[in-house]
Amino acid sequence: MRDQRKVDAEHLKLLTVFHYIGAGLGLVGIGFIALHYTIMSTVVMNPKVWEGQKGGPLPVEFFAIFKWFYLLGVVFFVVYGVLNLISAFCIRARKHRMFSLVVAGLNCIHVPLGTALGAFTIIVLLRDSVREVYKS
Repeated sequence: MRDQRKVDAEHLKLLTVFHYIGAGLGLVGIGFIALHYTIMSTVVMNPKVWEGQKGGPLPVEFFAIFKWFYLLGVVFFVVYGVLNLISAFCIRARKHRMFSLVVAGLNCIHVPLGTALGAFTIIVLLRDSVREVYKS
């Protein structure tokens, strides 16, 4: 049977790596939002796209509303990335366990990868042996 301290150290190391990956996925999400915004603004603002259409081009105000949704998405992914990055630093330093648990709960919103990361983080950080590692 393997020593529980070695298992905990290995799991915490994996959690650190996966939280770094989660932060990177936040950056990828921002890239997708930027790409989607670029495509949509090209379609909505280009009058040649709307030639021959019955209704004509969409009003500019219509796209202005969507800009707020894009901004909200960018803020969401920035916060997600920053929180995962900070959580990775905390797990690596074996400090602020409760902060990492809160971030794990928030990660559960991001189906399916965030849910797996959040659940695994919660399971590992709630072990009594891991609590002892954080206390020492």
